[in-house]
Amino acid sequence: MQSFTEENYLKIIYHLSELSNPVQTNAIAERIQTKAASVTDMLKKLSEKGLVDYVKYQGVTLTAKGKLTAINIVRKHRLWEVFLTQKLNFKWDEVHDVAEELEHITSDLLVERLDEFLEFPKVDPHGDPIPDRDGNFASLSFVKLSKLKINEGGAITGVSEHSSPFLKHLEKLGLTLGKKIVVTEIIDFDGSVELKVDQHKINISREVAKHILISK
Repeated sequence: MQSFTEENYLKIIYHLSELSNPVQTNAIAERIQTKAASVTDMLKKLSEKGLVDYVKYQGVTLTAKGKLTAINIVRKHRLWEVFLTQKLNFKWDEVHDVAEELEHITSDLLVERLDEFLEFPKVDPHGDPIPDRDGNFASLSFVKLSKLKINEGGAITGVSEHSSPFLKHLEKLGLTLGKKIVVTEIIDFDGSVELKVDQHKINISREVAKHILISK
């Protein structure tokens, strides 16, 4: 069994490995906001447990066992986020920190009952896919809003930026999951985008548009 800290390391390595593999020690240290030496000590412990393959100066990769463990943590985190928003009326910008604590619950039976209770959701409140008990992710098709052309549109499927200020900004604009939008204008000067939403128009910056995912 892994400690909370070990589980957090595995989850961070998993997320970073989607960007670059092997994952560099400094990247982990920056994400956790700790010293590289502390990261190295933890990687050695995880390596001894067969959860990672660590080579000094080259980086770290998850073993099959480590990857499955990390995906299971991600699964629990995202299921709890669904539960918190759907059943306890948390907003999508409020659930991350609470789910960070709940994801360390070890009962497999509880997780399976939770999944069943929620009717086997495929995505979390931010549109991120939820893996099944075997670690398989549903195939999701989406495009960044910033890639849409004038008169193109679709439904908001997810976001690639999960910070509370960003999510609160979208909430204020009414740009939440499932909301249907159409691009009505793209401003040449700064790339900002005018959208038609619920029969009215709003403007968002190109930076915001880059982090909104649309299913067409």
